[in-house]
Amino acid sequence: MMIRKLRIFVASILVAAGVTGTNSSMAQGPTTSIATEYIMSVRANVAAMRVTDGLSVIEVTSGSVDGPRIKGKLIPPGADWVRNLPGDIGRLDVRIMIRTEDDQLIYLAYNGVLKCSREANTRLANGEKLGGDDGCYYMLAPTFETKSEKYKWLNEVQTVGKMIEFQRINDPHVVYDIFVLR
Repeated sequence: MMIRKLRIFVASILVAAGVTGTNSSMAQGPTTSIATEYIMSVRANVAAMRVTDGLSVIEVTSGSVDGPRIKGKLIPPGADWVRNLPGDIGRLDVRIMIRTEDDQLIYLAYNGVLKCSREANTRLANGEKLGGDDGCYYMLAPTFETKSEKYKWLNEVQTVGKMIEFQRINDPHVVYDIFVLR
């Protein structure tokens, strides 16, 4: 009897404090939304090198950045350290530098996931160029760092990106669009 009264007492305190078994806002679904705003496309020309069975280092040899508020070139050094996970999944760890047309430096780093279907991997191995909806899940979460006053807005945002073009041989490169999360 004493334990039952204690449970009722504790339950009443929790209810009064707003603590219940379920979170009512979670039970109703999201309470916010996320919008995106396109800021740039990046083309990275690459040269691959396998280090071990679990790691590939892909040098970013050159490239370009083009968007409504930013234009520039990718400059050395830059690379993508890809962790090769079971199931043909690649965990991306990319670090590259942008030199804008007005001679400002911007550091771009991102993590991401790359997973291509068997068919897409076969097409890539045969030298084909794939588009963003051609069998590869290739998503990024870029962040930027710069001392430039003009581009300091990049320091203040989180972005996401998606591959729109990918080719492994003949003209090895990746192109992706980047969006600010709002």
